[in-house]
Amino acid sequence: MNIAVVGLSHKTAPVDVREKLSVPDDAKERAIAQLRSYPHIEEVALLSTCNRLEVYVVAHETDQGIRELTQFLSEWSKLPLAELRPHLFVLLHQDAVMHLMRVAAGLDSLVLGEGQILSQVKHTHKLGQKYSGTGPILNRLFKQAISAGKRVRTETSIGTGAVSISSAAVELAQVKADNLKECRVAIIGAGKMSRLLVKHLISKGAHQISIVNRSLKRAEELSAQFKDANLQLHEMGNMEPVLAQSDLVFTSTGATQPLLTRQILEPIVATLESLMIVDISVPRNVHSDVSELSQVRAFNVDDLKAVVAQNQESRRQMAIEAETLLEEEQFAFDTWWRSLETVPTISSLRAKVEDIREQELEKALSRLGSEFAEKHQEVIEALTRGIVNKILHDPMVQLRAQQDIEVRRKAMQSLHMLFNLQQTSGQAVKRNT
Repeated sequence: MNIAVVGLSHKTAPVDVREKLSVPDDAKERAIAQLRSYPHIEEVALLSTCNRLEVYVVAHETDQGIRELTQFLSEWSKLPLAELRPHLFVLLHQDAVMHLMRVAAGLDSLVLGEGQILSQVKHTHKLGQKYSGTGPILNRLFKQAISAGKRVRTETSIGTGAVSISSAAVELAQVKADNLKECRVAIIGAGKMSRLLVKHLISKGAHQISIVNRSLKRAEELSAQFKDANLQLHEMGNMEPVLAQSDLVFTSTGATQPLLTRQILEPIVATLESLMIVDISVPRNVHSDVSELSQVRAFNVDDLKAVVAQNQESRRQMAIEAETLLEEEQFAFDTWWRSLETVPTISSLRAKVEDIREQELEKALSRLGSEFAEKHQEVIEALTRGIVNKILHDPMVQLRAQQDIEVRRKAMQSLHMLFNLQQTSGQAVKRNT
C-alpha cells in the first residue's frame, strides 16, 4: 500500500478549470463512495477549497490506484484526460505526507500563512470519517497534519498579520476603487468569507454595507457580530434592487451555478456609471460574460495574486522556520508508518506464544484436578499472561522502534525462522515502504 495525492491548485490551474473540479460538501458522500468502490483504492479524503481540489488515497498497486483516481477526476469535471492532465500534480508517500502538512500550515496557500485552510483540513478529515472514506492510515496522517498546522501557528509568527483571501479582495477593491469609504457595498453570501469581508471593509472605513443571502437568519447571525456597523440585510429575492444601489459588489457563496450573468446585470447597470464586482467563490458566482458590459469591472480569485505578492516577502523567513517543524511532524508520521510493517510479525508471534501458554495451562490445570479452586485457576491464568506479556514486551518495542529498514526486516525474518511463524504473516516483511 502507498499514500498518494492527486489534485490541482491555484499554482497549477486557472479558476475556470478549478471550478469544474470543485466538490461541495453535499456531494462528498457520493464522491467518496465512488472512489472507495474502485478496486485499488482503500482509503480516501477530499480536500476542496476555492484554491484547490486534492484527493488523498491509500492505494493497493499505486499506479493502478492513480489511474482510477485521475479517471474519476476526468469524469467529475467532464474534462478529457488529455485536457485535464497538464493541470494535475501527483505526489507519493513522503512527498504526499509533507504536502498535506504544508497545506495545513498555510505554506502552500495563495496567501502564505493564511489560517482558514487549517479548519478546512479539519473539516475534510471529519467528513472522511463520517462517510467511511478514511481508515487507520489517513486518520493518522490527517491528525498529524492538523497537529503540524497548529504547531506552526503557535511556534512561529507566520500567521501574525497574515492576509486572507477576503482581506486580499478588500485590498484589491481599495486599489481599484476611487474611495472605498464612500462606496455603497453589497456582499452576496453570509458565510465565513463574508464575515471576514465585513471585518476588513469596516477596518478600511466602509460604512454602507448590505448583506444579501438566501437565509435571512444566517445574515442576521453575521450582523450580530458587527453590532455597530448597521449592516443592511436582504434576502436573495431582493438582490437586483440592492445591486442597482451599489458601487462595489463582493460574491462569496457556495452556489454551483453563476448568480450574476450579463443577462441579469445588463438592465441593472444601465442606470449606473460603473459597478465593480469581486468574486471570491469557486465555482465562480459571476459569469465571465459580465465583462462584456462596459460599465462592469469584474475580478475573481486569480486576480488577487498581485495583491498577495506584496504581502508575501515579509513571511518568507517565517516559512523557513515552519518547514523545520513540519520535518519533525513528517518524521513522527513516517516512524509510525514504518512500524506498521511489524504488525503481522508481532501478531503472529503473540498468537504463537499465546497458543503455547493456553496449551500448557490446560495441561497444568488438568493435573491439579477438579478440586482445585476456581479462584486459584484465575491467579494462575493471570500469572501466565503476565509472564508472556513481559517476555514479549522488549522484542515488540525494539522491533517497532527500529529505524533502519534492513535491520528491522532482518530481525523480523529471524523471528519467523526461530519461532517457525506462519509464512502468510511473514510476507509482510517484503512490503515495499
